[in-house]
Amino acid sequence: MAASTKAVALFKRTLALSPPRCPGGGQRCSSSPLPLPGGRRRGGSRLLHQGSPPGACPASPRFQQPVSPLLCPQDALSDGLKTCYRYLNQTSRSFAAVIQALDGELRHAVCIFYLVLRALDTVEDDMTINLETKVPMLHDFHSYLYQPDWRFMESKEKDKQVLEDFPTISLEFRNLAKVYRDVIADICHNMGAGMAEFLEKKVDTQHEWDKYCHYVAGLVGIGLSRLFSASELEDLVVGQDTELANSMGLFLQKTNIIRDYLEDQLEGREFWPREVWSRYAKKLSDLAKPENIDVAVQCMNELITNALHHVPDVLTYLSRLKNQSVFNFCAIPQVMAIATLAACYNNKQVFRGLVKIRKGQAVTLMMDATNVQAVKAIMYQYVEEIYQKVPSTDPSSNKTQQIIVSIRTMSLPNGVAVSRNHYSPIYLSCAMLLAALSWQYLSAMSKASEEYVQASEN
Repeated sequence: MAASTKAVALFKRTLALSPPRCPGGGQRCSSSPLPLPGGRRRGGSRLLHQGSPPGACPASPRFQQPVSPLLCPQDALSDGLKTCYRYLNQTSRSFAAVIQALDGELRHAVCIFYLVLRALDTVEDDMTINLETKVPMLHDFHSYLYQPDWRFMESKEKDKQVLEDFPTISLEFRNLAKVYRDVIADICHNMGAGMAEFLEKKVDTQHEWDKYCHYVAGLVGIGLSRLFSASELEDLVVGQDTELANSMGLFLQKTNIIRDYLEDQLEGREFWPREVWSRYAKKLSDLAKPENIDVAVQCMNELITNALHHVPDVLTYLSRLKNQSVFNFCAIPQVMAIATLAACYNNKQVFRGLVKIRKGQAVTLMMDATNVQAVKAIMYQYVEEIYQKVPSTDPSSNKTQQIIVSIRTMSLPNGVAVSRNHYSPIYLSCAMLLAALSWQYLSAMSKASEEYVQASEN
């Protein structure tokens, strides 16, 4: 089935870490295990495979102050939770750092949510499991959360440890508050059913493309949103408005599917909807042929236009968030996605190799996207970049321009752009130094978090 998801995630504006809050009181820990900086495979949600580790930033006035990305030394972890955080680091080192930037008990709930979906995704990914075994497993996987001894020892996937030691994960799931358990079990149930549905089914219509992306990414967005609300860090409406939460996931999933065309083709996977590509070629694989490059780009531009229709929902969703750690967790993947679409639009390189945004560009985005006005300015910048590249001869040009006008209006309701470029030379020098330190810090963050969990075991 499904495209392996890569969820990009979280970094904050400055590198000064706030000491983490300890459970049970307002006192902050006196030390942190981190030194302060400066001294697709087949199947699954791409959101489970990708991320960028966080740093820390001062909260904007409308946000609650975030805590440290790392667990507080006095935050006594059970042996099971220590194991879960170790698996988290092993299966997605970058996403581990993202999760540990979340505030309070939400951190543990999202950790377990990730591991449960990672285990489900591992079953779906494993091509050595025959369909007679796999389909019932996908449908029943949510029930294994309440079976203390259930495990699966026959997987050949690299993340098989989350299936072989599933009793540890399911135990920590059962130790969560009921409001978190209900969300995780429900999303697991729906995602398993969706995976089974698309196991032998190709994406045909644009409606089926939306449905497929809902199962493998939209449900992740819905589940996370419900967890945010359950933690009381966000208002109930964040978890209740499933349409907006679904759009958050669809925007990321469609971006990755568009960008990963060539990789998926080389591995025998097809996720572009037939309803679209069949207007440009007899077979989806034909778009990779040099003689078809012009129609291939037109096909891709149409899909990018489709994906851009989720941006207004993304901006509305982000405007509702109150907690800084949750905002950063959600906003960074979205600005990375719009930057990726801008890089892909009308770009023949998508059909010749992987198109990626530059590291320096990624750091700048992570540093900037700390409030909704900044995110709107980023969205405006990149849709303008796309607008300037729209060919007059492109079959989708009118639709592309129309959605960009809508995004412009929403990003700049007063018609005034928020500048992200006019900085003094001194500021630019400091920003360049900070960016260099930030990138070094990104690489160190996940390693430090894993070492901390290992040290807690000794």
